Amino acid sequence: VQLQASGGGVVQAGGSLRLSCAASTGIASINVMAWYRQAPGQQRELVARIGSSRSTMYADSVRGRFRISKDPVKNTMNLQMNLLKPEDTGVYYCNAYIVTASGQSADYWGQGTQVTVSS
Repeated sequence: VQLQASGGGVVQAGGSLRLSCAASTGIASINVMAWYRQAPGQQRELVARIGSSRSTMYADSVRGRFRISKDPVKNTMNLQMNLLKPEDTGVYYCNAYIVTASGQSADYWGQGTQVTVSS
């Protein structure tokens, strides 16, 4: 099982980006999916999370600007990021708690995608 993140890039402050995360095949179910980010010299932090019932939570710093969504049929997740600020800069990682077709369950991480917001 693999998670593939994409959609990062360079954008000016006030702009928008859309991140995507796709899970590979061999999956029975995905419970919680989330986006984390890590800025240079800082710890990885939770940005947004979406549960199996599509309940969502956001970090205070992004609430009202970011929107997390998922497609349980396609096993994909998106993060729409609007009104981006320089402090949103970092490497964004997708994360999911997955039950595989063989019945194993574990926490999986994508490879990370760089988001750079210039002032």
